[in-house]
Amino acid sequence: MTLGNYSLTSLETGRFRLDGGAMFGTVPKVLWEKKIPADQENRIEMALRTLLIRGNGRTILVDTGMGSKWDEQQRAMYGLVNHQDTLEDSLLAAGCHPDDITDVLLTHLHFDHAGGATRLDGTELIPAFKNARYYVQEKNFKTASEPNVREAASYLRDNFMPLKDHNRLDLLDGETELYPGLFLHLSNGHTDGMSCIRIQGEAESLLYCADLIPTSAHIPLPWIMGYDIQPLVLLEEKRNLLSRAYEENWILFFEHDPLLQACKIRQGRKYFEKSDEVRI
Repeated sequence: MTLGNYSLTSLETGRFRLDGGAMFGTVPKVLWEKKIPADQENRIEMALRTLLIRGNGRTILVDTGMGSKWDEQQRAMYGLVNHQDTLEDSLLAAGCHPDDITDVLLTHLHFDHAGGATRLDGTELIPAFKNARYYVQEKNFKTASEPNVREAASYLRDNFMPLKDHNRLDLLDGETELYPGLFLHLSNGHTDGMSCIRIQGEAESLLYCADLIPTSAHIPLPWIMGYDIQPLVLLEEKRNLLSRAYEENWILFFEHDPLLQACKIRQGRKYFEKSDEVRI
């Protein structure tokens, strides 16, 4: 897909599982399981989908999946399967060598978004993309560095402190047009200082929703996660961005939907709902 001066490629980096009740908060299981069925441990399958953006002299990666720094016990706990769809393999299949990456935009530093930002070189943790600058909101970096009790298990220092130690991390301050036609929208409902990335074209835009709308099942306004730190804040952020998406013909790109890469939305009886599927 091409938008403006950028070509976009969806990349698969593996699958993992989280508790379905936590993923859908107060939505009853009898409703959410019709969208994404649960396994015997009540976990739902989720994608670890990233986005490759090429144009304007940049080769940009949005988020990095969970990476490969997991032992077998951790892999079993999260149902992590990424031996077939590694980030490196997906990049190479798209005609991009990891050394070609100039920028890594981290929506936030939870382990399923930033896990692939670093890798082991022997016993040393180093940035996974040796020629890239990494970007994250300063507010999120501070949250990750001193996490609250609820998020402590999601912010793993091995995923981001080596970026700072190697002087490869740039901290952002709020919403910005990082490059021409590439915008960062700030969200604080899921966690403090998350960015949603928007690529603007002439007739439509694409919004990388991150955990504001992790799957297409989360498009209806009240369908939010139990993981969200400030649910009422997230509801308003979601309401505002979905209204813009509908009015301005945006494509929503889902990082965690196991079946659907992206779609547009339409006005339903009560809330916005998914309409046409879009392949990236």
